[in-house]
Amino acid sequence: MASIRVRLTFPETLVREPVVHRLSTEHDVVCNIRRADVRERTGWVILEISGTQDAVSEAREWLEETGVRVDDLEPYLL
Repeated sequence: MASIRVRLTFPETLVREPVVHRLSTEHDVVCNIRRADVRERTGWVILEISGTQDAVSEAREWLEETGVRVDDLEPYLL
């Protein structure tokens, strides 16, 4: 099992989209919101993502491809 803690920064076009929900349901990972600040035009979330090493890596890639900025806060924890 792998786990990462990241800060997600959402552009205005994605603030109202269910990105975290899609991440957990479509990529077989568990998401734990640790802190967040979401406003009308922008938002950020501190998120723990857990799952298999492959699932966590694919989830991170999907976030970036979707247009979410992903900044690592902690390395992979095994």
